[in-house]
Amino acid sequence: MASYVPYGNYKDSVCSFLQTFFPQVIMWRSLRLVSALGLCASTLSQSSTVDSYTSTESPIAKAGVLANIGPHGAKSSGAYPGVVIASPSTTDPDYLYTWVRDSSLVFKMLIDQYTSGQDTTLRALIDDFIAAEANIQQVTNPSGTVSTGGLGEPKFNINETAFTGAWGRPQRDGPALRSTAMITYANWLIANKNETYVSDSLWPIIKLDLDYIMNNWNETTFDLWEEVNSSSFFTSAVQHRALRQGSALATAIGQSSVAIGYNTQADNILCFLQSYWNPSPGFMTANTGGGRSGRDANTVLTSIHVFDVEAGCNGVTFQPCSDIALSNLKVYVDSFREIYGINTGIRADQAVATGRYPEDVYQGGNPWYLASFAVAEQLYDALIVWSNEGSLTVTDVSFPFFQQFDTSITPGTYQSSTPTYSTLTTAIKNFADGFVAMAAKYTPSNGELAEQYTRSDGTPTSALDLTWSYASALTAFNARAGKTSASWGAAGLPVSPACSTSKALTVPVVFNVNVTTVLGRELIDAANVTNLFNSTASPPNAILMSSADYPIWSTAVTLPANTQIQYKYIIVDNGDVTWEADPNNVFTTSMSGITTLNDVWR
Repeated sequence: MASYVPYGNYKDSVCSFLQTFFPQVIMWRSLRLVSALGLCASTLSQSSTVDSYTSTESPIAKAGVLANIGPHGAKSSGAYPGVVIASPSTTDPDYLYTWVRDSSLVFKMLIDQYTSGQDTTLRALIDDFIAAEANIQQVTNPSGTVSTGGLGEPKFNINETAFTGAWGRPQRDGPALRSTAMITYANWLIANKNETYVSDSLWPIIKLDLDYIMNNWNETTFDLWEEVNSSSFFTSAVQHRALRQGSALATAIGQSSVAIGYNTQADNILCFLQSYWNPSPGFMTANTGGGRSGRDANTVLTSIHVFDVEAGCNGVTFQPCSDIALSNLKVYVDSFREIYGINTGIRADQAVATGRYPEDVYQGGNPWYLASFAVAEQLYDALIVWSNEGSLTVTDVSFPFFQQFDTSITPGTYQSSTPTYSTLTTAIKNFADGFVAMAAKYTPSNGELAEQYTRSDGTPTSALDLTWSYASALTAFNARAGKTSASWGAAGLPVSPACSTSKALTVPVVFNVNVTTVLGRELIDAANVTNLFNSTASPPNAILMSSADYPIWSTAVTLPANTQIQYKYIIVDNGDVTWEADPNNVFTTSMSGITTLNDVWR
């Protein structure tokens, strides 16, 4: 009878067996055995490297987070109590501000550590965070007041005053992430007999954010990179999670009357989330606007920040081990294989450095530490669920992902007792470790994590001591150790057949066109719809397209549902415009879901 070896120990068991019973590999003619032993050596070496890195980097990352929280953090001088500075960097770039998004993600990590018993010293710091965010909610800012849109303001000065400079605003993920962090804390307090504090002190803060989400989720927003103003997958997903958790909390403390509205809009958001899926080549379009390919770390970050260990491999909520999340991960990772010098020569089944999105040019368009950690974390989360369920399933959608690790794999469900399950999970664990090893390779000897590392040689660059980089390392390390957060109710959620919004229904449309151009030329999509307007394009009611998959040029936009659209492509060369030949291209948008158009230049 075959014995079951848990995924975390299978690699060591197999390698130990081979090395014990077949020490003289050179005497064997079996290339399979030689390859297996070679793989064992490589795998064990990498695993040892990652073991060592997580052991040494964990306390450095934790200290890095705490150093950036006021008022006592070593690098947070001037920050009020509980205020998280993004980075102590003040020039190129100046990050000495507090972002609602970054602060909430950081404190969600700290609250998880506290409520799980991993670090019981954090209570006072968490209470400072609660007080700081309650103050920030009330600050009138360029986005409005607390009751007129001000909760969508993305960043503030570290003394809790408004930042009034030009910026990409509003950013509607902040209230969702802040409420999720506080609800996690509230649930722990209720479980520990402190419901009064939750009802009297926490709930009023949380409710402001939940009401903002309920009333504004279907409005456009700048994405988490603060560049694209459209609908954003990350924002929609974390808004959905916040409303689900908010509804449950409201019911628990006797505020069930507001739960109805939260549930109604959560249902609508969940329905809308399905429209981001791009079935060919199988990825989530990060934003419905922006003129880029749509491949973006936004989507990987989504998967880890909506992870619910009790939801299994549910694709509806984009769980890490779902077929669509795994397909998306492969498309995202592969988009960086050829564009960074430090990825040269790395095999297609091995980890590479990844960044925000392949078209990125900010600070040189480099890999980000938090992106590398996010990929690893999604894979570790998937391994946790497969281990819990005792099986994994390969579908037609996830087939390309799994084929990287077993070229003979076929769709089906593989029980944990089978060799195929062991082969796949061992390889995927090693693949995940590879992304941590990539970050480790370019982490300086003092362990400090910047925002980015250069695409040419891996030198740390951009903002130094980025708080989000440190937090992302810690959450990835926890996932590698098998640690998970409390469930938020993602299991078994049904999707409504139609999404209801308070404004005209829109749908995402992806335009792809095959055309060969010369260096320096731009391809632009011109249409008869005003929301394709982009003042940097020519003519003005047109949008720039991405050449990331050249000779395929792409862009994604949001258009009115069930509407006839006429459009043409144009080439711009130093101001000279060449129009595509007549007649106009014509199509009618769908009532729901994403539409992908694949054209050839005429």
